[in-house]
Amino acid sequence: MTQQVTHPMSPQDCLVAIMVAVSASDENIRTAELVQIEAAVNLLPVFAEYDIDRMRQVSQVVFDLFEQEDGLDALFGLIRENLPVRLNETAYALACDVAAADGALAETELRLLEEIRYELEIDRLHAAAIERGARARHTV
Repeated sequence: MTQQVTHPMSPQDCLVAIMVAVSASDENIRTAELVQIEAAVNLLPVFAEYDIDRMRQVSQVVFDLFEQEDGLDALFGLIRENLPVRLNETAYALACDVAAADGALAETELRLLEEIRYELEIDRLHAAAIERGARARHTV
């Protein structure tokens, strides 16, 4: 049974959920990905008022949903309900940064990024620019 969030997901919860989903998509959450998530939450203005203690609860919701047959669809439903459209590109940029953080993109991560682009209605040209920026930031 999925643990219910005690109140609706905030926009920041949605951003955290997307980052956690990308990290967990290949069933191997890497340290570099966790560091990227933590850095985003600690440094980005969108998270200025965010209660960092919510990250554990949001992460558990994502893990619980991933165990269900239609969990990804349910996750996207929560995100569509609670993430303002103005943050869609932010969400995609954060997802790309997490995917690129460990220097390798697994096929499952690529498929999830494609699904995120579709679900958040990210224009292909904008997506390409966001992806290029993530690649540039994480190239060693």
